[in-house]
Amino acid sequence: MKRRRIRSSGRSSGAPKWMVTYSDLVTLILVFFILLFSMSQIDMAKFDAISESFRNRMIFDFYPSPVPMENPTEHTSDEESGKNSNEFEHPTQIENMNDRDDQSNEEQDSLDDLMEQVEQYLRHHNLSDVISASRTDRGVVLVLQESILFDTGEAEILDSGKPFLDKIGELLTNLPNDVNVEGHTDDRPITSYKYPSNWELSGARASSVIRYLINENDFDASRFSSVGYGDTRPLVPNSSEANWRQNRRVEIVIMEKDGQNGDHEE
Repeated sequence: MKRRRIRSSGRSSGAPKWMVTYSDLVTLILVFFILLFSMSQIDMAKFDAISESFRNRMIFDFYPSPVPMENPTEHTSDEESGKNSNEFEHPTQIENMNDRDDQSNEEQDSLDDLMEQVEQYLRHHNLSDVISASRTDRGVVLVLQESILFDTGEAEILDSGKPFLDKIGELLTNLPNDVNVEGHTDDRPITSYKYPSNWELSGARASSVIRYLINENDFDASRFSSVGYGDTRPLVPNSSEANWRQNRRVEIVIMEKDGQNGDHEE
């Protein structure tokens, strides 16, 4: 008796072939959107830092490459591989900073020397109680109170104040520095035909001092400059008679020699 052959139903086990293609497509789309999402979450601060690092050649010169060369040649030098290239060994910018520091130290020493000369002169001529000296970034400042040089509300130099200006003239004769004379007043208003306000009074007093120094000592007028500040730069609050006297003053600024034309230098 013959055996019957079992006909196959024609169905094969497993997923159909189109499903494989479809799953690959879905996977690629998923990867695409993941990439889009990751690119949309950029940290701008880190991105800028990385961009700046690529612009800065010093970083690449200073650090050797972390990726070893696959085929290093025998002729590749350390400098070419970046091992010994270090701009900090020849720092142009740092040298410039050091130059500025050295120049600042020289100016500081020059101011110290100038201050010492002025103090010695004031002590030698017994002027320390009448003329005060201090050192600032501009130079050495000599302060003369109004009562020494002027009557209240006037800009004509008193005869009793001329000997003090003569001593200052002797001091300036031995110093080649430029000189700036500044007039200051208290905050009490003044109204007169000659001086409508404290601005005119302070400027006139500074000019009177310069005129006397030049006439009596034959100084080069180009060394001198004057300015009137009125009551805008008080030493102490304008709250009492004693404070008013302090604020009414003339300041003679002996400019630092190397930086005496500092307004024109960069």
